[in-house]
Amino acid sequence: MAGGKETPRQKMIGMMYLVLTALLALNVSVTVLDKFIDINNSLEVSVDAAKEQNGNTLRRIENAVEESGSRPDDVKILDKAKEIRQKTREMVNELATYKETFVKITGDRDENGDLVGKTDYDRVSNYMLPENENNGIALQKELNEYSKYIDQAVGDSAVSFDLLALDANENPRFQNDPNQKGKDWATLEFMGSPTPAALATISDYQNKVMAYESRALDLLARKVGAGDLKFDLIRLVALPESKVVAAGAKYKADLIVAASSSAEDPEMTFNGNEIDVENGNGKIEFTVTPAGSYGEEGTARKTYEATAKLKDSVYREEIEYFVAEPVIQVQSAALSQLYLNCGNELDVLVPALGTSYNPSFSVQGGTSIQGQARGRVTIIPNAPKVTLGVSSGSTKIGNKVFDVRRIPKPDVQVFAGSKPVNLKQGEKATALRVLRVEAIPDDNFKAQLPKDAQYKVTRWTITLARGPRPVGQPIKATSETVNISQLMSNARPGDRLVVQVDQVLRRNFRGNTEEVALGEQVFPITLN
Repeated sequence: MAGGKETPRQKMIGMMYLVLTALLALNVSVTVLDKFIDINNSLEVSVDAAKEQNGNTLRRIENAVEESGSRPDDVKILDKAKEIRQKTREMVNELATYKETFVKITGDRDENGDLVGKTDYDRVSNYMLPENENNGIALQKELNEYSKYIDQAVGDSAVSFDLLALDANENPRFQNDPNQKGKDWATLEFMGSPTPAALATISDYQNKVMAYESRALDLLARKVGAGDLKFDLIRLVALPESKVVAAGAKYKADLIVAASSSAEDPEMTFNGNEIDVENGNGKIEFTVTPAGSYGEEGTARKTYEATAKLKDSVYREEIEYFVAEPVIQVQSAALSQLYLNCGNELDVLVPALGTSYNPSFSVQGGTSIQGQARGRVTIIPNAPKVTLGVSSGSTKIGNKVFDVRRIPKPDVQVFAGSKPVNLKQGEKATALRVLRVEAIPDDNFKAQLPKDAQYKVTRWTITLARGPRPVGQPIKATSETVNISQLMSNARPGDRLVVQVDQVLRRNFRGNTEEVALGEQVFPITLN
């Protein structure tokens, strides 16, 4: 059928209409009938939109005839277009009259505007079918006469407009269907049809009539030049070798004149798929996938196919682009090594992706915690090596491999007041009253992971010894600072204070504690 092109909306509504029509053969619920009401409303919206579009086409024809000096042949075409508009208006209005009649004979509408006869399956059928009031024959005749009129009015041997209202034996959809064999058009469309379905059927034919008019007016427009594409939007476009140029390098670009039409946007595709077009500009957007291999400059050549259809001409071009190898940059205190069972915070960046960088991470040899800042991730290794996988959106960027170090043991020191005790020369017995012990983390470890480098001595023993024997009761300490005045009251020069560290705990970035295996930690202090 050579009817006008249907919009995606019309195609969708038509498909829904066919599905709901098939459901009428079943014992359908009121919900399905309500869907027919929705379909009818959508079809009516499409009819209104088509009226406006076809009116714009007629105005294009009028403008083209006027611009060409109103030549007699062009004026005849304009008159024919106006005649088609009038015939179409009459046909659409006649169909609207049938819908009004359907509503009236099934009980009209209630105070809320709802159909009273929504579930009536008989009255429309009686009104339209041949064995009853037989109004369907009259409507079928009018629709087919309209089809013939449009076909003759266009007068183009290369284009034909098929009859709109076909009996089953003439309709390709039903020719081989034994259940529909021999049925006339009205029986096919309205037998046993509830009121909402009958209204949607008529609205569907209104859309078909508008599609015929649209196609006819477009064909006439081409005959007077209104269908010619006129380039009235001219602009300069620079096509640079690269939009990013380093200081000191040369910028090179081709400057071209680009022209487009404000009257009509071309149809454009990207790799065979239609794309949105705004003011003559096709909008291409896609996620670039990593290349299998890159050249010496770190780029790989790729291409895509673009087309633009302007009226009857299709322009096709293979367009190249270059994929830059994404470089994963990791910022931390140590770029190549992580610490075992610690929260190693990393900032993982891929500068080549710019603002489109939307990272997600996977880890082999450990676990990870995604940070709130973009690219921030905390890695907790549990193996000698960790592989960090970096993706952006759904595209894998690459991997980064890290060696894993064991946590360095802290240095335990004993203090007399604020100064470390002198283990070589000893301390004066009369001066020692308070001892303090600390587990001091490795400087590099503390600088990189301060949240994991939190140590505390939780158990230690202080013994006063004279020769091989202890003097008094040893002090069992659980805090890092201890007053030893009572123990030192029995001290003599030549005695020894023996400090033994029994337990050191480390608090990690999660706030959990674990015991540190330090081995024997004994500090003998000679008393002078």
